[in-house]
Amino acid sequence: MIIINFKNYVVSEKSMELARRVYKYLPNAVVCVSAVDISYISYYLPKLKVYAQHVDFQEKGKTTGFVISEAVREQGAVGTLLNHSEHRLKFDEIKKTIKRCKGLKVILCASNVNEVRKFIMLKPYAIAYEDEKLIGSGKSITEYRSDEVKKFVSVLKGSGIIPICGAGVSSAKDVLASRELGCEGVLIASAIANVKKPEKLLRELRKI
Repeated sequence: MIIINFKNYVVSEKSMELARRVYKYLPNAVVCVSAVDISYISYYLPKLKVYAQHVDFQEKGKTTGFVISEAVREQGAVGTLLNHSEHRLKFDEIKKTIKRCKGLKVILCASNVNEVRKFIMLKPYAIAYEDEKLIGSGKSITEYRSDEVKKFVSVLKGSGIIPICGAGVSSAKDVLASRELGCEGVLIASAIANVKKPEKLLRELRKI
């Protein structure tokens, strides 16, 4: 599983353009996009798996400014990221949000193995282990935290939760290394969403 987080590197037309490129080379990939772009991308690329970058636990009604799960689902999202290092939540908030995410697959981000142990009880679709110090650094977690990644995979074994790693993942080599460490997916952002020519990496990933 390859999950590409657009962050706010690209929005609107540029987000749509990048989504088209991703779909061309990696039609089975997941793209995590801004809430304002979900409907647009889902409409024109209905077979591409679109996730919200975040949702809130608030419900319909008097909840001005919050991104509710019903809204992103109705706009075409099939899942969401939660607790990314750039949008951290308290444990109770995560618990309430996952409960509200019926019909959405939740990829829950964790910054260390102790958090992973705590998150298992919440039963998300997947947990993405990311060392926030390596995010955007170009230093892959698969190389610089390989022992921790192995431990992370071991902790999730038998839970039914998909193990994913991210932070500094920027090459096909890193993706292959993640497989060898036991992960079933990677979370990539700047290496694709914040470069002028993402096709180079997209082509490499297609080959594997």
